[in-house]
Amino acid sequence: MSGPLRLVPDEGGSERTMQLRTLPLKLRRPAPTDPEPGPEQQLDLSADPLDELAERLRDVCADAVHPYEIAAFLESDGLSDEQAALLYGRPDAFTVAEELFEKVERRYPGPSSEFANPWRADPWRCVVRGLVFALPGLGYLLGANLFATTRMRFGLPSGMLALSIATLVSWGFNQALAHRAYRWLSRLRRREAAVCLAVGAPLGALIAAAAAYVVGGPLGALCFAAGQSCYLAAATVLLVLGREKFLLLALAPASVGAGVVLATDVPQAVRTVVLLASVLLAVGLAVRELFLCVRRGERESVALKLPLRQEVPHLLFGLACGALTLIAGLGTTIHQAVQTGGHAPQGAATAPTGPAMIALTLSLGLAEWLLFRYRAMAVAALRSSHTTGQFTRRTGGILLGCLFIYLTTVAALDAAATVLWPGAPALGVPQLGAMLLLGGSLWLALLLNAFGFSWSTALICLAAAGAESTGLLTGVDPIVLQLIGCGAAAVVLTSIAGPALGRTTQHR
Repeated sequence: MSGPLRLVPDEGGSERTMQLRTLPLKLRRPAPTDPEPGPEQQLDLSADPLDELAERLRDVCADAVHPYEIAAFLESDGLSDEQAALLYGRPDAFTVAEELFEKVERRYPGPSSEFANPWRADPWRCVVRGLVFALPGLGYLLGANLFATTRMRFGLPSGMLALSIATLVSWGFNQALAHRAYRWLSRLRRREAAVCLAVGAPLGALIAAAAAYVVGGPLGALCFAAGQSCYLAAATVLLVLGREKFLLLALAPASVGAGVVLATDVPQAVRTVVLLASVLLAVGLAVRELFLCVRRGERESVALKLPLRQEVPHLLFGLACGALTLIAGLGTTIHQAVQTGGHAPQGAATAPTGPAMIALTLSLGLAEWLLFRYRAMAVAALRSSHTTGQFTRRTGGILLGCLFIYLTTVAALDAAATVLWPGAPALGVPQLGAMLLLGGSLWLALLLNAFGFSWSTALICLAAAGAESTGLLTGVDPIVLQLIGCGAAAVVLTSIAGPALGRTTQHR
């Protein structure tokens, strides 16, 4: 016997016995007056005794996914091959199971309504995160006068190149720092995550500010780059620790100040004070949160070390994303400077990238929500799919649906930003296509990163960024570069995401 007997009470009145569920029921008869009936009449069997068994075990057979599952149940009930031959006229229990599987219609249980979705995301939190990604751009309105517009380098105001380099360094370093802190949080070690951020955030800000200083520029521009580096480090701390609302509070002075600057002329001293207020508020809130985490957290008795090499692909991915975004925002200006020998020609038309960049940054909150939504829907598809092929088709449809929603929203945000941006012409079809390919590539890369394909996404995005940068410095049109670079990256990432995320083992 491979399992306990499943016994049920017999209907024998005072002579109550226990009888196997898989055996036919016997009925008592009055003393016969006629000649004694045969064995089949005494047992009162149906034309096929398997019909009665199928009715009695309907629930078990309906939920089975293979005849072996029914055979295991019959074996655990004690049905031997001899009993199968004697009572049901089948050679063994496996034949009984196969016929029961064919007789009873399948009734697989669907997803439970009580199923707890581990990938639920608060949509309002994603909206807040989208705002804190976009609102820092208003700081450039307040600090625009800090850059010497009379001195140009690569077609940009002197100091803008230093700011761009500092931005790239901050994005790459903070991407790796955030991933390392999240690794600590995934092990339920919030104190260690806070210590990691307390050490890494100031170091990243210092390296970014030093990179800007090495490139050089006006003192005001270098101070602006240092302040931006400090803000990005503080923002990384607050976002990783789940304090988006604190960051939104820190951005309030700069947001209000930018609104006033758009309405009237404000002295540069006042603008600088407003910028400093936002930076200091963000840094202060980040320091407070780190202090509370370290103070309240308990030191773990078991020491644990996380290898640094796992952060390398995320560092490269941050650098690649920053380069692709900067090329989208400043590519046309740099292209014109390269064409004219390092100086932007007077009155040269520039592409309307301002609304596009606003649309892209505002959409990051939706991008994050769609990442959670994809994972939740993929888990639901895993529970309801009957075959691996059906699951692969469903996850492919979910992937395309999420990507379509994201790109449609980006296009709608760009249209709204263009209407609100003073004097901004609408994006042409090539410019809009380049922006959508960039957004699609970044979203697919983030999705694959979430499933552990960090090296693949980093190398693909880095190759696209390197190709676009090389082509830009040799005088190739930036829109063509983006269409080719981001388009190729999107195709490769999609070809990886489809088969890889269609495997059930990726969604355990």
